[in-house]
Amino acid sequence: MSKTPAIKRVVLAYSGGLDTSIILKWLQTTYGCEVVTFTADLGQGEELEPARKKAELLGIKPEHIFIEDLREEFVRDYVFPMFRANAQYEGLYLLGTSIARPLIAKKQIEIARKVGADAVSHGATGKGNDQVRFELGYYALEPGIHVIAPWREWDFKSREALIAFAEANQIPIAKDKRGESPFSVDANLLHSSSEGKVLEDPWVEPPEYVHMRTISPEDAPDVVTEITVDFEKGDATAINGEKMSPATLLTKLNELGKANGIGRLDLVENRFVGMKSRGVYETPGGTILLQAHRGIESITLDRGAAHLKDELMPKYAELIYNGFWFSPEREMLQALIDKSQEHVTGTVRLKLYKGNVTVVGRQSPQSLYDQDLVTFEEGEVAYDHVDAAGFIKLNALRLRTLGKRNQRR
Repeated sequence: MSKTPAIKRVVLAYSGGLDTSIILKWLQTTYGCEVVTFTADLGQGEELEPARKKAELLGIKPEHIFIEDLREEFVRDYVFPMFRANAQYEGLYLLGTSIARPLIAKKQIEIARKVGADAVSHGATGKGNDQVRFELGYYALEPGIHVIAPWREWDFKSREALIAFAEANQIPIAKDKRGESPFSVDANLLHSSSEGKVLEDPWVEPPEYVHMRTISPEDAPDVVTEITVDFEKGDATAINGEKMSPATLLTKLNELGKANGIGRLDLVENRFVGMKSRGVYETPGGTILLQAHRGIESITLDRGAAHLKDELMPKYAELIYNGFWFSPEREMLQALIDKSQEHVTGTVRLKLYKGNVTVVGRQSPQSLYDQDLVTFEEGEVAYDHVDAAGFIKLNALRLRTLGKRNQRR
């Protein structure tokens, strides 16, 4: 491995766990550089102060330890814009990990500028999507930044080798971290993601202990939970009439989803780097939010706008999955999507029951639903049944022409 001796200071995305603690020490010993740590609170549900203490134990100056609560920014500026598009990668995945990476990358670059760092580093492996997402974000925001990806550079070949390095460098190792983890986990306020080891065989059902954000639908209550969600310009603003901040609202939806066994997904997906992988995702609040948003769009969006959004959604979702949040094409699509949400305001009523979310009511001051138009009863309407004959004949013209040709044959 050839190293870049010019590196003087690097900003590391640091969780405080064993792997990133090993990376921290490896950066110090391999590059001989000063390490600055950045730990983001994205609602992963872990106490983050131990990360500060561990960084200090590994020799990081207090002024070079950054811990930021990004939950509100994460939901307001990343999750909500994505949900305005109803984004689902390959029709199912709500992009919980994907949407967190550009925010972490953005904050790393901001800190690098602040402390005068000439490099950034992450703990993503060389087989996954996250290395791409982090690094596309870095380069988009700071084209000249040097990126250090230890998993692509170091010579460690096994878990035992990593443990041996940790022991040799006095890195504390919790008892439960000495053995091989049964699966890997990434979590934030939107979702949890579990991959690898016991989940690698796509034929084998995930063990129940893999799930951490939801109870089993079979164990969910036998009674319906009914809620309302209010929207303003495409963003959820209240639950049961109670106004909430973005992060608080998503937290509440997570609680409701968890209690009703909502939001589990067992998916074999196509990674950007070229391989298929199996992941178990839990997105309780996001699953409710998606159905609620589609419910309010159903009465406030024009048909042409709604159908165009649905046509563009797979491309938008793929851009986020592949790490192109900061690309001009994603920003162009976002402008179109946000334009479509100008009148997406109102209230949706939903029933939550044993893993299911059902929209049972929707109302809006901006509604395009006209009961007089759709009713089967007689009344003064702006629709004359006779007009349908000409409409049908005009649309049938090309089909009749084709039919005549086929008859000749």
